[in-house]
Amino acid sequence: MPRQTSRNLSAPASRARRLLRGAGHLLRALALLLVIAWGALALHFSLPGPRPLVLGIIALWLALGLAALLAPAWRRYRPRGISTPQPPAQRHLGLERASVATRLAFALALLVVVVWWQQLTPRNDRDWAPDVAHQLVVERHGDRVHLDNVRDFEWLTPDLARVRWESRDYDLAQLSSVDMIVSYWMGPAIAHTLVSFGFDDGRHLTFSVEIRRERHEAFSIAGGFFKQFELNLVAADENDILRLRSNVRGEDVYLYSVALTPAARRELFLAYLDEAERLHAEPAFYNTLTSNCTTIVFDMVARIVDGLPRDPRLILSGYLPGYVHDVGGLAQGVPLETLRQRGYINPRAQAVPYTEGSLAFSKAIRTGVPSATPPTDDDIERAP
Repeated sequence: MPRQTSRNLSAPASRARRLLRGAGHLLRALALLLVIAWGALALHFSLPGPRPLVLGIIALWLALGLAALLAPAWRRYRPRGISTPQPPAQRHLGLERASVATRLAFALALLVVVVWWQQLTPRNDRDWAPDVAHQLVVERHGDRVHLDNVRDFEWLTPDLARVRWESRDYDLAQLSSVDMIVSYWMGPAIAHTLVSFGFDDGRHLTFSVEIRRERHEAFSIAGGFFKQFELNLVAADENDILRLRSNVRGEDVYLYSVALTPAARRELFLAYLDEAERLHAEPAFYNTLTSNCTTIVFDMVARIVDGLPRDPRLILSGYLPGYVHDVGGLAQGVPLETLRQRGYINPRAQAVPYTEGSLAFSKAIRTGVPSATPPTDDDIERAP
């Protein structure tokens, strides 16, 4: 049997080394591409200044990044016409130096971008869009709560409204219900989540965690990852904030009664007030993934209700009703599909003219919605 030569024995090891080197080069290239893409998007969404200047800076960033990505290949480049092998240091000394200089230049540019990014801070003093121009102001006197800057707009189009900011008083001892509203605006997985509190006198107040955009800005999911928007908490009348979605924008809006004890309802309402005061004192950036209309509400509820599990449906908020149903937060004994069908408010909302007022609108959209609120002793005594 012929003996294997050292060359035959080293061939597999050589192939393995080449494969490892190739995998290392690929991972490095992918990581660098992600850094380049992140920097370009961060500059696009958050760098202030004239748009031509911003685009020029982005172009320079991309050029440096791509040059740094290709720089290692320069050392392996052999000009045509050279047939006699020469040491790499002699053949490509100029290209080697250029490769190192290019990578250093990109590293310096990356450092500048990261430092700039870390220096970005949220503010409350920008030229805000009219629907987020004011922040909720809270005064508390025991169970009595006085709120300034409650929004009650009459929406004529998705972008035009008769502006009205109001002051309102609420008695937390009269807090009677909590409803979750899910408004679908981009497919079945993406929805906006709102929470509405009902009182014994028939009034409802809705809280909505939203972006606080400037007058010239429009909502962007991608921009929400890159500090483009501040975070805002809107307190609004249902005849404003729900009608806007169901009647004016044409979104599909679903209302679900939420099962919370009276103490938990009160604590959740107060948690919203705490959040409003925090944002007033310490502005924060909106984040599409971590600080949005669903995750912030979950964090508030999780401080009140122990043992709530994390779930992907907290991110894919269109499926949030299924999550709340699974943890026992909706009307017990009623299938989710039934709750969804009865909770679809659009036909009922569209049948109520704006001029009939908030009480009529709030009553109409709840017609036929199964209640998750257990009856009180007073309710049982009043029942025929």
